[in-house]
Amino acid sequence: QVQLVESGGGLVQAGGSLRLSCAPSVSIFINAMAWYRQAPGSQRELVARITRDGTTNYLDSLKGRFTISRDNAKNTVYLQMNSLKPEDTAVYYCHAVAGPPVAPSIYWGQGTQVTVSS
Repeated sequence: QVQLVESGGGLVQAGGSLRLSCAPSVSIFINAMAWYRQAPGSQRELVARITRDGTTNYLDSLKGRFTISRDNAKNTVYLQMNSLKPEDTAVYYCHAVAGPPVAPSIYWGQGTQVTVSS
């Protein structure tokens, strides 16, 4: 059973930074990896995505503050979050797509809470 293991969430003051990490519990070939977030009463939204070759895309409102990166050797994806705002408070979920494009496997992490105080 493959699990995505997340770490790095927590409580931070506005203007601070956090770095989230996510890696699978077993060695698998992962194509795209992403971070989503879900605030109370809101739908889950894509924060940032990165392909295996390093192509990235971001939620427009987060460009310049958040940076997604990955280490293919460690099969790990990171989300560096700077200049955090109270509205960034949410549960952040890691997402991975593995296997062949014709029959991909989708994995989700359990979520890590990020709370930004004003």
